[in-house]
Amino acid sequence: MNLAGVSRRTQRRRPMAEINVVPYIDVTLVLLIIFMVTAPMMQMGVDVELPQAEAKTVETDEQLPLIISIKADGSLFLNEGNQADSPVTAPELPQRIQAVLTKKPGLAVLIRGDQHVDYGRVVTIMAALKQAGVPSVGLMTRPADE
Repeated sequence: MNLAGVSRRTQRRRPMAEINVVPYIDVTLVLLIIFMVTAPMMQMGVDVELPQAEAKTVETDEQLPLIISIKADGSLFLNEGNQADSPVTAPELPQRIQAVLTKKPGLAVLIRGDQHVDYGRVVTIMAALKQAGVPSVGLMTRPADE
């Protein structure tokens, strides 16, 4: 009789200590696809027809700039970084700007005005920004077509 053969049969099987990761990989891939599909939908904004100009692209830091959009009809929208454009009135604009700048001092402020907006409307908004304590204001354009 073979004692080695008997001892193998009488031994109990040890439980496996490995984790089955296949379901986790499946869930991760599904979440990746969902985020890839929904990410472009998260970047909504107001449609503004920017004037064309030849200028260099401004490099920004990690902080996204504060953008004030002026539509052709003169309505104002405020974009505070990654958030969607929220409508704002001219009288409440300085208070909203001051509130954002107290949280994030040194944040760049840009005006994105439609090319059909009255120049006086843009100047009025710039004056309101100066009263709110904004040291410098940038104007957004789109690159000139060649």
